Amino acid sequence: MLAERWLGRLLQIEPQRLSRISGIGLPIIGAMLSQSLINLIDAAMVGRLGDAALAAVGVGGYASFMMVSIVMGLAAAVQALIARRIGAGATDKLHEPLMAGLLSAVLLAAPLSLLFIFLAPTLMPALTTNSDVAAIATPYFQWRTAALIAVAMNFVYRGYWSGISETRRYLQILLIMHAVNISLSYVLVFGVGNWQGMGAVGSGIGTAMALVFGSAMYSWLTFTNQRQRLGQIKFPTRQTLLQLIRLAWPNSAQQALFALGISILFWIIGQIGTQEQAIGHILISLQLVLILPAVGMGIAATSLVSHALGAGNHKDAHRWGWEVVRVASFTLALLGLPLWVFPEWILRIFTNETGLVQAGIVPLQITGIFIAFEVTAMVLTQALLGAGASRQVMKINLTMQWCVFLPLAYLVGPVFGFGLIGVWALQGLQRAGLSLIYSMIWQRRQWTHLSV
Repeated sequence: MLAERWLGRLLQIEPQRLSRISGIGLPIIGAMLSQSLINLIDAAMVGRLGDAALAAVGVGGYASFMMVSIVMGLAAAVQALIARRIGAGATDKLHEPLMAGLLSAVLLAAPLSLLFIFLAPTLMPALTTNSDVAAIATPYFQWRTAALIAVAMNFVYRGYWSGISETRRYLQILLIMHAVNISLSYVLVFGVGNWQGMGAVGSGIGTAMALVFGSAMYSWLTFTNQRQRLGQIKFPTRQTLLQLIRLAWPNSAQQALFALGISILFWIIGQIGTQEQAIGHILISLQLVLILPAVGMGIAATSLVSHALGAGNHKDAHRWGWEVVRVASFTLALLGLPLWVFPEWILRIFTNETGLVQAGIVPLQITGIFIAFEVTAMVLTQALLGAGASRQVMKINLTMQWCVFLPLAYLVGPVFGFGLIGVWALQGLQRAGLSLIYSMIWQRRQWTHLSV
């Protein structure tokens, strides 16, 4: 409590408002960090099986992430619609966005699962030239893809629990799901007793089973614990379905193209050199973990802004956006400090090769310096999604990534010879530019007139 009061005075945020931000954001941050941890544990388990198995899980896992990104927009869409209804006092209609989300999850994920399970024997060999890797990656990817409906439904439940500002419930189930995943995957990978296990494919099966288990747990918790709040469960109306789709598809398209853009960035770094590509993988992995607090705070902003807009309080919605930005900027500034003070120590956690460490020191310092300035874009992106500006967010992010950053990165790195340091400095400037753009949009408040 004392620390919260001190932080509130430092950031000029009232204690009760700071408590609301942290109450929604911290469980989501914990959930995201736990997901990163489970990925590391999976990699550690499969890594004991050899390079081919580890590479196969990497190939299959990346392809699976591309699939997941297509349904990711359901979370923000359901969250915004739920929060708007709560803010407007329409608590008797909370079942509509939830049911629309679950129906959309099934209708979208089912055909995608069937299609990519069928395409997997062709797709996996196209992603790797190693036949042994492709042979393992194919069934691994098929099992992960088979659970896509459960993944989509879990995003919907995250949107619901975030929308009602009870993210701790979501985190509790997620941690149980991770524990199930670790237990099942370990047994399926290494076997038990006289059974030798299924190797790397067992990791895919264990993850798929855990995702289905988690979806069942979320369903039970939501429709029993929230029975009174949800009221009479009905089939979603056509209007609610269209609202959901209108909010979800731009975010899903953006996430899918962002994931594809990461692969293009890897290719560009590979044109600079093999050593740069190796250290680039470490740098990007660190970046993706470091931005999780900002994303978690951004999800809190989605709920807080949506509540205020639902209540017709545009001034409060505007205030919430900036307050969450201040909290996230302070958090990321602290996390970024070790990156530019102790970059070599951090890099040696991941590799002992002196050449790789030396190549990564300056780019990691650049990350540490710029990351606090990038937070504004991350938070206000989510806040604008809560306000219903999903198409505007999609256009800005994709234009800056695909029309500005990636072409310039190719010119700066491989063509003009500024190498990895040039690419990383450009990336920092691009994201700082995004923060400036979103700050101007937020300050103009034209988003207050949008309907969802």
